[in-house]
Amino acid sequence: MSNDRRLSAPGQLQAGEDFAMTGLATADLPDVPLAELATQHGLRPSAERPPVFQYIRNLWQRRHFIMAFATARNIAMYTEARLGQLWQVLTPLLNAGVYYLIFGLLLHINRGIPNYLAFLVTGVFVFNFTQRAFISTSTVITESLPLIRALRFPRAALPLAYVMIELQQMLLSLVVLAAILLITGEPITWYWLLAIPALLLQTVFNVGAGLAVARLGSNVNDFSQLLPFLMRTWLYVSGVLFQISTLDVARKWVALLQINPAAIYITLMREALLVTQRQSQPGAQPYNEARCEIWQRLKPANHLDWSAYCHPVTNPSHYWIYGIAWAVLALAVGFFFFWRAEAKYGRG
Repeated sequence: MSNDRRLSAPGQLQAGEDFAMTGLATADLPDVPLAELATQHGLRPSAERPPVFQYIRNLWQRRHFIMAFATARNIAMYTEARLGQLWQVLTPLLNAGVYYLIFGLLLHINRGIPNYLAFLVTGVFVFNFTQRAFISTSTVITESLPLIRALRFPRAALPLAYVMIELQQMLLSLVVLAAILLITGEPITWYWLLAIPALLLQTVFNVGAGLAVARLGSNVNDFSQLLPFLMRTWLYVSGVLFQISTLDVARKWVALLQINPAAIYITLMREALLVTQRQSQPGAQPYNEARCEIWQRLKPANHLDWSAYCHPVTNPSHYWIYGIAWAVLALAVGFFFFWRAEAKYGRG
């Protein structure tokens, strides 16, 4: 066989005089290194991580794909169920009903909270948005391996699409929530418009956290199994079922619980939608020691708004600042954490 450097089509090489080159597709292998040859022709590794700003541009160019993918998945998610997409609303409603039965009627945690049903349903719907975003994005990389290995696109598009799925479901839930609020006696006010920026901030937070969770879920297979327990713990410490300010613990712990991101977005939504919450939150009225002491000790049903005469643990006017800070921090950290592993997704 000659010493010519040649590239042959896939097959089995044979040695000996009887080996024939007739009909075998070959191509001369250039003396230039393959890496240099690829550079000359503008070829790049398929798993290469692009620069940050180029990566963001690539994501923006695929915004229509992200929304179309989210809408299609959202529609297909409940196609096999008889009630279809009604389960998007029934699931948080049933959760709220169970919590109301246990914590409101049996354990009487609703003492001192005006319009507890509206208070509870708002908290459950808002927390459910974050909870579902976390759980769905934790497995999005491992469940999308065929798509990742077949197509070249920014991998962050997948967690983004799944958060958009949960946002679409949250918007549908808000329609039901509005009906519940009206039934329980909450009036429509201009404050309802504040629910829009509150939901946008929560969505940005969910996107950032979802990106971080997606990378963790792709690296640690057991993370998705642990996450539901972490989310349940987060639910119990975020004031979904009770008013955090009523806890009989040190003020520093109350303050930490009140400024955790889930509690912040729940509080912003409650204060936007519930007149009873705005009127009864500590600090809403000038401090009155006698009324505050009676409310803290007895929580009388005929004076539920007397909590407004107590000192707030954290300044309510700072809640929007905390909400913006959590959203920006989560998006920045989550995006860079996910982007740094861009070339690793789909391997192994």
